[in-house]
Amino acid sequence: MEEDDYDYGFCSDDEEFYDRVDEDEGAESFAEVDGDCQFSGSNGGCCKVIRKESLLAAQKGDVQRVMNFLSVKEHHARTLLIHYRWDVDKVCTVFVEKGKEQLYGEAGVLAIEGGNISSSHCSMERTCLICFDEFHADKMTTMDCGHCFCNECWTEHFIVKTNEGQSRRITCMADKCYTICDEGSVRILLSARDPQLAQKFDRVLLESYIEDNKSVQWCPSVPHCGNAIRADKDEICEVECACGLQFCFGCSSEAHSPCSCKMWESWTRKCSDESETVNWMQVNTKFCPKCHKPVEKNGGCNLVYCVCKQAFCWLCGGATGTKHTWTSIEGHECGRYSEKQVKETESARNSLWRYTHYYKRYKAHMDSLKAEKNGREELQKKINALESRKLESKYYFWVSEASSRLTRSRQILCNSYPFAYYMFGDELFQMSSDERTINQNLFENQQQQLETNVERLSMALEDPFDKYHDEDVLEARLKAINLGSTVDVLCKKLYECIENELLEGVGSDQQAIHKIAPYNSNGVEKASEIGI
Repeated sequence: MEEDDYDYGFCSDDEEFYDRVDEDEGAESFAEVDGDCQFSGSNGGCCKVIRKESLLAAQKGDVQRVMNFLSVKEHHARTLLIHYRWDVDKVCTVFVEKGKEQLYGEAGVLAIEGGNISSSHCSMERTCLICFDEFHADKMTTMDCGHCFCNECWTEHFIVKTNEGQSRRITCMADKCYTICDEGSVRILLSARDPQLAQKFDRVLLESYIEDNKSVQWCPSVPHCGNAIRADKDEICEVECACGLQFCFGCSSEAHSPCSCKMWESWTRKCSDESETVNWMQVNTKFCPKCHKPVEKNGGCNLVYCVCKQAFCWLCGGATGTKHTWTSIEGHECGRYSEKQVKETESARNSLWRYTHYYKRYKAHMDSLKAEKNGREELQKKINALESRKLESKYYFWVSEASSRLTRSRQILCNSYPFAYYMFGDELFQMSSDERTINQNLFENQQQQLETNVERLSMALEDPFDKYHDEDVLEARLKAINLGSTVDVLCKKLYECIENELLEGVGSDQQAIHKIAPYNSNGVEKASEIGI
């Protein structure tokens, strides 16, 4: 192998940059990868995967926390959590700041101190104020609020509310009473009339932990794997489900950092709709003044014809006669300069070119990402070939881990182009021309360095190192590890540039909208299992 193969940095100033990288962070990164080469698949435990079997355990865990903190019954704790969207911290904060009475009142909970909080039966015979029939005590039910009605009326009420999708918060039937009915009574009365509807009621209460919980999202896999993910810390993060799908927890789209969710939504819509086709048509076609269909000029003459046989002037779009001379067109005269039309055409052309610039690079890296993923089988063959040779070095984790690092950094690089498209355009952010130029140069310098080293890492993995001599295999290993460490540092610096330099100057409102998932050297976090 040639000595030049180890020039990982750039010339002049870039060499100084990489020397600094090696001194500050390279040694630490090298030490990490030289062992088990743990580049990818973080299992920090901040995200949990919730399966069908563990959903009940996950819900009971939060319910138990509220029960212990407030000393309330289980169904009251669940009602409080449903109202506050399963945010245990919010329940505790409201209790501390506003007091018990307001906490319960806002959630429709009426907790009876020192007694049986669940529903009780009325004594003797009474008249149901819904149907006005008289019933014995065992045919009537009283809720926490004290309102007592017959079981038939309660059952009909529960059936209607369950079928209307209001199982989570079924309120009392009494006028202007907003107390939430005891779920135990609902379950008993529904089971007696319609066991399947009772099961639906229980299922809705259980799935409320996912549907109403801002800290839990269904995995967006297609077909659906049936799993949900709980993020215990940051709502804006990227996570890998147990099924293997990596996605953004904030918007349930594919992992898209360093783009914000709003940027990614705008980019995917822009790439899929016909907005750029419209731009192209505005630049290259004129609309017929009669049928209003777009017409493209395929010759030099400015008298053009639409398919509807209407003749019109290409210069101004006005209808004309069908004859013309070298100097004029029949029934038409246009020689007046329209600055507005020129500016609109030029603006549309520049917009199209700008979009094309970023899209082509985005698409090129996306194609490279797919090719590198498809090449993992070839990498495994190289590993098998090295293992069969029984070389001095028996461990080849560095190959697969360098491949994982390449995949992650390639994805970041790919998504950096949509980020740049919106960051330095005028669609989402407003900034002065000088400020935009400075920020764009700063970002593109970081992006260029990352791009160069990602390509070098890709080429290093494409080398036929399985056919190298023993000492050359060790050099290939060193090269892959060093390039992996360099790429990791550059990814960190790109994110620091975005968070501390670019987004820092756009204002607090825009910062709140354009939060990005933090960079993780170990890759997208793999959600761990919840114990049952």
